[in-house]
Amino acid sequence: MVAHRHPAFATPRVFAPVITPFTKDLRIDAPRFVAFCRWLVGQGAGLALFGTNSEANSLGLTERHALLDDVIKAGVDPAHLLPGTGSCALPDAIALTRHACEAGCAGALMLPPFFYKGVSDDGLFAYYSDVIQAIGSDQLRVLLYHIPQFTGVPITHTLIERLITAYPRTVVGIKDSSGDWANTEAMLRKFPGFAVFPASEALLGKALPLGAAGCISATANIQPQAIASLLNATTLEERAVWEGKVATVRLAVQAQPMIPALKHIVAHFANDESWTRVRPPLTPMNPAQSGALLQQLQALDFSMPAMATLATVAA
Repeated sequence: MVAHRHPAFATPRVFAPVITPFTKDLRIDAPRFVAFCRWLVGQGAGLALFGTNSEANSLGLTERHALLDDVIKAGVDPAHLLPGTGSCALPDAIALTRHACEAGCAGALMLPPFFYKGVSDDGLFAYYSDVIQAIGSDQLRVLLYHIPQFTGVPITHTLIERLITAYPRTVVGIKDSSGDWANTEAMLRKFPGFAVFPASEALLGKALPLGAAGCISATANIQPQAIASLLNATTLEERAVWEGKVATVRLAVQAQPMIPALKHIVAHFANDESWTRVRPPLTPMNPAQSGALLQQLQALDFSMPAMATLATVAA
């Protein structure tokens, strides 16, 4: 089935599920968050705010509303924003998605409701349909979020086809975080025009020739420019060089607890220990883990340009 490729996703892009800094009392540190968002955009990345690696499901509804407003008020173009708006509670999903739509964001990245397991495609179709109908805007663009190892609620190809058929100009893409290349490949082949985003830049070498829309990757938080360079490569040789660089960094980081690892790397290169804070039930990396990871990255000659300037941001 041929889907409608929205112009916002016509050119391959990288989006970072932006990690969220916290103050000592575990409130959101909005100034640091905004500064980091601006750094990411300057490095060529879009912003998938409130993704898994943003600790989104540890953030309250009002916190997410306020933080999106803070980013836009700071001058970040909403066209760079793809906030996560899925929720277990339908009213919360509607409120978050409406807010993203009214703010002019490029789209809303929507988890399925993830508390009840074994739900049917009929139930999931009703969930997404109810959100779309409640908002009732031609400007709304929804991207599905398939991460069954966390949600326990897979987004099937049958459900994708039903949603594309019912809402061809609204349901425009998906992030596939399953880690199952066979599933990603099947979606790329089955739904041409549908914006399929693998969750790992290490898959782009295989995914881009099949029409992938880019990637929405945890490690875009730390290597946005390298991934953007891969997406913008104009020759096979150039692409191969960038593929090797981004894949080796990705493999080193994903071998660790991802969220604490990303935060520790940012803390190191920003020279700002406050970035290591996570909200419970997560815990920071221990010294052995963090030391080994930084040694690996040093061996790869890894760096994050201009990150030291973020350390001047007041908490």
